[in-house]
Amino acid sequence: MPRTWSGKHVDLILLLLIQFAFNRVLSLTCLKAEYQIGQECCPKCPAGNRVNKHCTEFRSTSCLPCDDGTFMDQLTGQITCFPCTRCDPGSGLKVKRPCTSVLDAVCEPQEGFYCTDNKDDSCVRAQKHKKCDGGQYIQNKGTSSADTECSPCTDGTFSDGTFTQCQPHTQ
Repeated sequence: MPRTWSGKHVDLILLLLIQFAFNRVLSLTCLKAEYQIGQECCPKCPAGNRVNKHCTEFRSTSCLPCDDGTFMDQLTGQITCFPCTRCDPGSGLKVKRPCTSVLDAVCEPQEGFYCTDNKDDSCVRAQKHKKCDGGQYIQNKGTSSADTECSPCTDGTFSDGTFTQCQPHTQ
């Protein structure tokens, strides 16, 4: 005898189909070179660019180059580029590598300064080298990564703080 579907069975099947379709929409997985906007997987813009218009069912993503003073170092689905790091001369920093559309600027300490805080390859904070006082000599001259080290002169010697070794007193 042929089996017939009751209203309950049809309702259950429809409910399962709706749930399956809903879960499929929620679990949309885009490729690594794509980003999700709504129910679309859009192609990402290349490094040095940002999204101008997101893709639709009928057109691809529209990209624009990063503006001066900004960069994007990876494929992106973002509508803005990152602001370039500023190497502030008033903080003892100078440009080691300028910002480009695909790379952020890298800063280093100015002459007479050393870096006290690094982020990645860039110095983000610098401090002026200390000056040795009279009666001290420069044991280790300051570098871009270390402060000057001063040591006291021994009895019978002197320094005005600028010598790399203490000088004997004349008799």
